[in-house]
Amino acid sequence: MATAVQPLALPSPTRPRRAAAVRHLGPNWYASVMGTAIVATAGTGLPYAARVPALRTACAAVWALSLALLVTLLVARALHWIHHRDQARAHLLDHAMAPFYGCLAMALLAVGGGSLVVGRDWIGAGAALALDGVLYTTGTLIGVAAAVAVPYLMIVRHRVEPGQASPVWLLPLVPPMVAAAQGPLLVPHLPAGQPRETLLLACYAMFGMSLLATLVMLPLILARLLTKGPLPPALAPALFLVLGPLGQSVTAVAATANAADGVVPAPYARGLGVLALVYGVPVIGFALLWLALSAVLTVRARRQGMRFSMTWWAFTFPVGTCVTGAEALARRTGLVAVDVLATGLFVLLATAWAVAAPATGRGVVSGELLAAPRR
Repeated sequence: MATAVQPLALPSPTRPRRAAAVRHLGPNWYASVMGTAIVATAGTGLPYAARVPALRTACAAVWALSLALLVTLLVARALHWIHHRDQARAHLLDHAMAPFYGCLAMALLAVGGGSLVVGRDWIGAGAALALDGVLYTTGTLIGVAAAVAVPYLMIVRHRVEPGQASPVWLLPLVPPMVAAAQGPLLVPHLPAGQPRETLLLACYAMFGMSLLATLVMLPLILARLLTKGPLPPALAPALFLVLGPLGQSVTAVAATANAADGVVPAPYARGLGVLALVYGVPVIGFALLWLALSAVLTVRARRQGMRFSMTWWAFTFPVGTCVTGAEALARRTGLVAVDVLATGLFVLLATAWAVAAPATGRGVVSGELLAAPRR
């Protein structure tokens, strides 16, 4: 019996073109989500935010933008992995790019935490809680995995020289700290008793995980700067990445202390409150020292011809963690000076975002930021 001849299925010309656009879209792009989400969270926590309704509305709009960016990038990165696995594998085997896989976890955690802080104004408390539950769980699992997998790759597969130490190496180590800072928001929504205490102490454990790993890495970064000189101008903004684990750790200990009452026995709850202040003040002091050093080195790089690139997003999320850390200290101490510090840091954060976001948009439209990196 004769059978009909089926026409040969040809690939659609549209699909390859769309896939080609994301070939060089690396995990570093999640920094734009982190940097946008932290603007919303930090702005909502300012001491006068409750008296300025327009500020909270603006922060809610920025959070919605971060959610849209997250969804867009998740789709784009999925296309990247489906159509350009060779490039994705090359990113994993590149010691300069692999650490950025920590940004995925931090983007999920930042948007999830923002949903409970300010996103609930637009999507409702129930939807915000559900969204944060999913994003927090996913982001924490990915973050802990990145904190193990990326150092493993650096030890086993990457070939790194002593003079190549970079602040970028901190990126896979910070997600557990972000999870430690965001987790206490979910504690009141869990059943009383062991579920709440388990999450709270898990956050505290992740705080230690990230903090100790950061303390191991920081001397390598500082030694590289002192012995090899400043980073190349294009990488100078990466110096601000050191602020991330510093500011986020202050935020984490304060958030843990705030959620501890009625969750852990009273002596430990009081101890966590003491730690929030005893730890937070000196670490914020060191963060301000590093901020000043990074700023002058970045100005120097700018004078040497530093142009805009995705590394400029390092001016946002790390500074934002210092804002949230200062806000937490301001609430705990009641000092006007710390309120002023938090406000000043937020102005710096908002300015950096206002520069990086439009420049990124222009780079995407022109195709410059999506092109192959220059050698």
